Amino acid sequence: MSAILLAVGGLAAFAVGYRVYSRFIAERIYRLSEDFATPAHTLEDGVDYVPTNKFVLWGHHFTSVAGAAPIIGPAIAVIWGWAPAFLWVVLGTIFFAGVHDLGALWASVRNKARSIGALTEDVVGVRARSVFMIVIFLLLLMVNTVFGVAIAKLFVSFPSSVLPAWSAIAVALVIGYLIYRRGVGLLWPSLIGVITLYVTVYLGDFIPIALTDGTLGLAAHAQWILILFIYATLASLLPVWLLLQPRDYINGLQLFVGLGVLYVAVVILSPNIVAPAFNTNLPEGTPPLVPLLFVTIACGAVSGFHGLVSSGTTSKQLDKETDARFVGYLGAVGEGSLALATIVVTTAGFATLAEWEGLYSKFGGGSLDAFVNGGANVIAGGLGLPREFAVTLLTVMAVLFAGTTMDTGVRLQRYIIQEWGNIYDLPWLTNSYLATLVAVSCCLALAFGAGGASGGGGLILWPLFGTTNQLLAGLTLLVISVMLVQLERPAWYTLLPLIFLLTMTILALVYQLLDFYRASQWLLLGLDAVILIAAILVALESLSAFMRARQRLIRAAGPVE
Repeated sequence: MSAILLAVGGLAAFAVGYRVYSRFIAERIYRLSEDFATPAHTLEDGVDYVPTNKFVLWGHHFTSVAGAAPIIGPAIAVIWGWAPAFLWVVLGTIFFAGVHDLGALWASVRNKARSIGALTEDVVGVRARSVFMIVIFLLLLMVNTVFGVAIAKLFVSFPSSVLPAWSAIAVALVIGYLIYRRGVGLLWPSLIGVITLYVTVYLGDFIPIALTDGTLGLAAHAQWILILFIYATLASLLPVWLLLQPRDYINGLQLFVGLGVLYVAVVILSPNIVAPAFNTNLPEGTPPLVPLLFVTIACGAVSGFHGLVSSGTTSKQLDKETDARFVGYLGAVGEGSLALATIVVTTAGFATLAEWEGLYSKFGGGSLDAFVNGGANVIAGGLGLPREFAVTLLTVMAVLFAGTTMDTGVRLQRYIIQEWGNIYDLPWLTNSYLATLVAVSCCLALAFGAGGASGGGGLILWPLFGTTNQLLAGLTLLVISVMLVQLERPAWYTLLPLIFLLTMTILALVYQLLDFYRASQWLLLGLDAVILIAAILVALESLSAFMRARQRLIRAAGPVE
């Protein structure tokens, strides 16, 4: 089967989903209004609350939600065959992720840009908020620490990616200054910025940058982790207009061009998919497709982290409420397109089935290596570009996706800690600098405390990322669904995804619990048990919240004559 059919079919489905389904959800369910004054205007402070052009904000949102996970998850999940991964990415993006991301943005904007975690107390109850806060903290801890480790590994393995990755920061600072302080339009800064980034990608092969092992008694990998968290600390405190917005916007353009290059190369080369549609020759130890597929591919189908971004940074920058459809739903479509491209290149980027099976000889195989090498083979074969350049291009794509997510993740962690300060009356936690210090210290404690001098401690918790992420998505859909019921609007469009996600997450948690017990992985076993209990509590709180909302509506309607 030609990979063109997979690529074109998936993109066509995304286009129809955005044109038709997102319009229905935005107009009939969430009922977005252009006249509603968004928090970016009512609470504008020039630091976190800044009215933003919808194209710039889409770039921030897309690159913040599309970290390394929509590459890693699908690249691992194709071990079950390309068909299950393809169907979950396409259907999950249209009917789950778009509704979830747009809904989280709408709910936050309608409540003074409060995070989904803070909204939970008002909408569901205090107990649900406590569960939500635990899940959010664990997820952000995993995301920030693991992405720091992943970027550091890519810098060490591919030193040609260092120059273009850090050059993107300098380009972003210049663009932010030109747009917000000099009043320059988007066109020329965008064109010059993208061209500059691709020039640095080309130069990266000639100017590789590598750190020397032993500096400060640390390996190069650990040094990069420290440097990345120092940068993330500064980035989380700077005004969003100066670095976060322009960095995400220009990265979004560069990454969108990179996706375009991948898809054009697929069309020109027309490679055949060598992987089976349904793999019946699974390596020993591969977990069952159901329910593990639905937590292995979280980002790229539906992801709770997106709700944190939508209600954490994006809602504070939304200029008009009607922009939420473009920013939220289309942002999910952008990530789905990345996951789709990953499925295509990891199943059609190799010459033979035997070569593919060699890379997927165990569960967890493939991953970023399959994406970079398979994608480089497709680009080199389809466009005639040097393979070394293609490898650098795709590595930089992965670094920039992970880097922008890490930037936003640390800022979100700061927001959450500040909200804890308000909720529990701890004024010192509301200070931006102290909250950031606490957030980064927790990440570094996990990285170096659990991982020693290597700094790789975050990877210990990574097996729980998928289930934690999907539980958070279920919690977010719960809050949105209860809000819809209270507003007497149809809630089935969020309820059905909620029920499906909670079911698959609980089944996956039970499977992992038994697996961790058999492997004597006691830390993961304990955390899995905590998350499983949280999932059950969420299910019970969901039922209770809906019953209360229904009773209120019945009482408000009065007796039937």
